[in-house]
Amino acid sequence: MDNLIRKLFTWGGPLLAVLLLLAFFRPLYRQGETSIAGMKAPEFSFTLAQKPATLADLRGQVVVLNFWATWCPPCVEETPALNRLQQHIASRKAMVLGVSVDEDQSAYDLFLQKQGVVFPTYRDPAKKIALDYGTSMYPETYIIGRDGKLARKIIGPQKWDSPEMLAYFDALLGKN
Repeated sequence: MDNLIRKLFTWGGPLLAVLLLLAFFRPLYRQGETSIAGMKAPEFSFTLAQKPATLADLRGQVVVLNFWATWCPPCVEETPALNRLQQHIASRKAMVLGVSVDEDQSAYDLFLQKQGVVFPTYRDPAKKIALDYGTSMYPETYIIGRDGKLARKIIGPQKWDSPEMLAYFDALLGKN
C-alpha cells in the first residue's frame, strides 16, 4: 500500500501537469469563443502620412489590420509577404495597416527601413489599440470590410502572398 501511495505522488504531479497542458493547447480549447465576424471594428486614432487619421476615415476600403513588433520573429518573417499583399490590393480600395507595439522608436524606424515596408504603419507603444481589439499574441491580424465591420481574425504568421490568401482577397475585393 505504501508503495502505491509513493507511486501516485511520484507520477501524479507530472501526469496532472501534462493533462493540464493538453487541455489548454488542444485546438478544441478555443472553440467556445464567439465569432467576431460582423462586429463593428473598434475605432482608433493614428497617424497616416504624417497626418492625424481614424479608422472611420478608411471606411469604404478593406483594411488588413496587422499587429506586430520588431522583436517578434514571426512578425519579421511575414513582413515581406505583407509588402507583396499591399502591392496586390492597393489599387482596389484596400490596404494593409500595420500597428507596431514597439516601445523603442529607433528599433521601429530601423526595422521599417531595413525591411522596406511599403504599407502604412503606426507605432502604439502603450498597446492601447491592440488591447481594444483583444490582441493576445503577435502577429495578429483583423480583416475589416468596407463597411467597417470585422470579417475575420487571424492569429499567427501567414503567407499573405500565397495563392490561397490572394484568392481570398480577390474574392473579398470583388464585392462592392
